[in-house]
Parts: sequence; structure tokens; C-alpha cells
Amino acid sequence: MSDGRPDPPKPSQSLSRAFAKFDLDGHDLPPSPAPSSPRNGKRYAIATELVYTEGSDQYGASSTPIYQTATFKQTSGSGGGEYDYTRSGNPTRTHLERHLAKIMNAERALVVSSGMGALDVITRLLKPGDEVVTGDDLYGGTNRLLKFLSTHGGIIVHHVDTTNADKVRGVLGTKTAMVLLETPTNPLIKIVDIPTIARATHEANPAAVVAVDNTMLSPLLQNPLDLGADIVYESGTKYLSGHHDLMAGVIAVNKASIGEGLFFVINSTGCGLSPFDSWLLMRGVKTLKVRLEQQQSNAQRIAEFLESHGFKVRYPGLPSHPQYQLHNSMARGAGAVLSFETGDTNVSERIVEAARLWAISVSFGCVNSLISMPCRMSHASIDAKTRQERAMPEDIIRLCVGIEDADDLIDDLSRALVQAGAVNLTTEGSFSAKDLGEASPKETVSNDIY
Repeated sequence: MSDGRPDPPKPSQSLSRAFAKFDLDGHDLPPSPAPSSPRNGKRYAIATELVYTEGSDQYGASSTPIYQTATFKQTSGSGGGEYDYTRSGNPTRTHLERHLAKIMNAERALVVSSGMGALDVITRLLKPGDEVVTGDDLYGGTNRLLKFLSTHGGIIVHHVDTTNADKVRGVLGTKTAMVLLETPTNPLIKIVDIPTIARATHEANPAAVVAVDNTMLSPLLQNPLDLGADIVYESGTKYLSGHHDLMAGVIAVNKASIGEGLFFVINSTGCGLSPFDSWLLMRGVKTLKVRLEQQQSNAQRIAEFLESHGFKVRYPGLPSHPQYQLHNSMARGAGAVLSFETGDTNVSERIVEAARLWAISVSFGCVNSLISMPCRMSHASIDAKTRQERAMPEDIIRLCVGIEDADDLIDDLSRALVQAGAVNLTTEGSFSAKDLGEASPKETVSNDIY
């Protein structure tokens, strides 16, 4: 590989045939039953590209067929056609990958069985002694995998505040093999300067790769590869699917050599996405814009509602967010995930339990609105001492906003706040956040905890 790492094993003859065709941009990608880009090479706006593909199905099917088969017929003596075994490649999965590569502005995209599966594949690029630099506010599953690798795989992991580029520079070096970023972070909604950190990483070690978890924004709102990242990965279970009816992971890369190395891992371990789930995910991607735009619009109104009543709200769509301008310099929207603090863990628990339209769930990205307490749920695998060291408030509530009517969502949240005793009602019927002591949401909080 051109980045200084060992070359992956050579593909078999049958795999070589599967990589014999080039797309419109000259990318060496597997064949697809329906080319993902129009033949005239024209590029459309993202709303159109999400939906549009050209079909070559023999029956003129408007939806790409599901090739629900494990094996493909082989030709005696020649070793087979473009596909031989679905673990190594499947036309439905390939069509999805080509489509994702297009909308993610990638050299190549790959799909696997879950978002954590995607991160696991990416970390297979590491070897014992390599150093990884990552944030101090990470998805709990990411933290768990990195801890396992540091304990069992000889990988050295540095957790730093990635919102501070100087702190990142302080741990970068020639042994840095990977920088792993989330932005916005989960659940503190901190914003990371991708271009600055990417430049600093490649200056410290040109062979190091910068990988960005873009799950919270999706390709509709942010393209980390355009900002200097080498790898972007997402949980396709979230916004790309949008309905929580499948699990998937997406990886997109800016270099063919990196893509080849990752494909070798996927082919070897057999974690590629199944044909049916590939078809489902392709269907979900086509509605990404209409879903996420409604979710984002709802989230903005809810964030403003909570902030106007005295709660400390973490959402990059609010001008009060300390990294509001940085976020807008990289992204095309604020997304649909926000968090807020009540100042009292017991009050937060009562709010979560009192909500009706907001289902209690650890995930996000669904058309349904979800509510959770990260320290009790998605981030419970991070021990309390570490959470405290990383300034993660135990009372924080995360809202993952769906496509329901915004007024209904606000009314339901208002009722839950009242029922939980989180607000004071006035004689006029309005309310404001209660004074809950030293941790009151009315308290002025330093921006550096973001």
C-alpha cells in the first residue's frame, strides 16, 4: 500500500474479474446491476443523487433486484464470472456500495453488518505498538472496542479533548497510526475541527489515517472526506436507514489502497452486509433528505424551546453553542440529536419515564423520536470514574428527534417536564426551569466543558 503499510494479499482471479470495470470518474469498482451514476457523467444536487440510479435490469425493474443467493454459477475451466460467492461480492451489495461512494464523495465505499462492525474492520489496519488518538467523548461501543484493543491487541490509545487541536498535536507522533474522531460528539455534542486535525496528523505521520464517525450528520449534512479525512464510517442503522429495521455499517475511503485493505478484511471475515439488508438500506438512503430535513427542523424548534425555559442545551444549531461557527464551516446543518441538563439526576429519570411520544431507546436516526439518559444506557459501559473525568453530566438527557409533528413533541415534552417537577408553573400557564441548586440549568457554565 502507498501509505507505507504492508500490501494486502493479491485477489484471486475471480475477484480480479469482479474489479475489471471503471466508473465514470475512473474508479476501479466492482460491477453493478444498475450503474449508480448517470451515463453522461452529469452530477446532480445531493437530493437528486440520493434517489437517482440508472437500471440495466433485464425486466426493467425500477428497484434494484435482491440477489438472494450465496453462490453463483461457475464456468468450467475459467473459474467463474463476475461473482462467485456472496461473502466476496454480491450484485445487490455492490450496487449499494457504488451508490454510497457517489453520495459520500468517496473513492470507494463498503458495507458491513453493523456500525461497530465497520469500526472493527477499520481497526484491523492497526498492529501491536501502533498509537491511536481519539476523543474523550465517544460512543460507548467505540470506547469499549478501543479499551479491548489496548488490553488485548497491544494498541496504545490516547483519549484527549479533540475540540482542542493543541491537545491533539501534543500526542501526535511518528507512531500515530490512526486518529479517530466523532463530530458532533455523543452525547456532549462537541464539535471537532476536522481539517485542522487532519493536517496536523498527516504532518506528524504521513502514513497515519484519519477516520471520522459521521453517523450523527450523514452524507446529507457533512462529508468528512472533503475535509481531509481518509476514512469515514457510519452506522447505517441510523439515518441512512431511518426506520430501525436493519443493522448496517458503512465505510468510505479516499484512497483505493485503503479500500483494498479493508475489503480484504471484509472478505476474509465474512462480515459483508447481506443482500436483503443491502436492498433495505438502499431504499432507506433514497428518503434520507426528506426524513432528516424534517427531523432537523423539529430538533431546532425543540432546542430553542428548552433553551428559552432555562435549560442548558447542547445543539450546534443554537448560536449559544460555543462552536456554532466552526460547525457551520464544515457542515450543512445541525442534525437532529441534542442533549440538555436538568441539574438533578432523579429529575432527569422522571422526565424520561414520563414521556409518551418519546420512546426510551439507546439509538437515534429513526423516524420516531427517542429519549434516553446516556450515562445509564448507551454510555453505561464507561465506568463512573471515567465519565466524571471526562466531564459527562450524570443528569444529561439525549433527545433524538423524529419526523412527528413538532407541536406534539413539544407538548409531550412539556407535560413530562411538569410531571417530573423540572419546571415551575406560573399563574399564566407558562413555566421555567426550577432552581435545583448548584447544578441548576439556569447557572452560567463555562464553555470549556463543551
